[in-house]
Amino acid sequence: MSFIDVHTHINMLEISADEALRLAAENNVKNMITIGTCPDDLPLVLSIAQKYYPTVACSLGIHPHEAALFSPEMADFIRKNAPLKEVVAIGETGLDYYYNNAPNDVQIAAFRAQLELAEELNLPVEIHTRDAEPDTMQILKDFKGRAHGLLHCFTGTWEMAKVGLDNGWDISISGVVTFKKAEELREVVKQVPIDRIHVETDAPFLAPIPHRGKKNQPAFVTHTAQLVAELKGVELPDLQKQLRANAQRLFPKLPIQ
Repeated sequence: MSFIDVHTHINMLEISADEALRLAAENNVKNMITIGTCPDDLPLVLSIAQKYYPTVACSLGIHPHEAALFSPEMADFIRKNAPLKEVVAIGETGLDYYYNNAPNDVQIAAFRAQLELAEELNLPVEIHTRDAEPDTMQILKDFKGRAHGLLHCFTGTWEMAKVGLDNGWDISISGVVTFKKAEELREVVKQVPIDRIHVETDAPFLAPIPHRGKKNQPAFVTHTAQLVAELKGVELPDLQKQLRANAQRLFPKLPIQ
């Protein structure tokens, strides 16, 4: 039974894509989704997915940091390429009020536009949210029954998780859960239903213990999965089986190996 990294950035890794996939395979990580973030990287992530499919699939979207760059042309690019077999999601999109690289209203407009696009295309969405829980929760409620997907790299409160779950969104856990000061997040993981949880690296960021301080890579998702299994009180092979089922449900185009 293999692992799935539902959120990584192959084009940003410290090592080559060939090396990253080799190391991932050695650690039984056989599927990953590489994530689009801005107009410049969308063609690149698409080409990476096309080259390494079916191991690598991709999402296409505009990150909240780049929200000012979301445009009708970007929407058309996503719309044109969404039917490709390797495009399995929209994103990452969302809200980030920690860095505020774009004004809040601009972020909200781009977020809503991409959720509408996902509804039109019937694709799940990978959401980034940081220091923006009230607005994110309201938008999730507004799109209940219209859009669905993943709250990626979840580090929020149980209230935020519950709103997501109640409005049709799954929760993805990164290496942050292994950090010493992440006790609140570990308690949230214990409460998330096991059939609504996923694991990711967000590589090259947020390498889990025991690799903290290094550049992250898809192979390291195994450490996060091991801790999630412990928190959920299940054996790792049982969690692997559940994670595969969760990913297949949420990302029906993902060619799970």
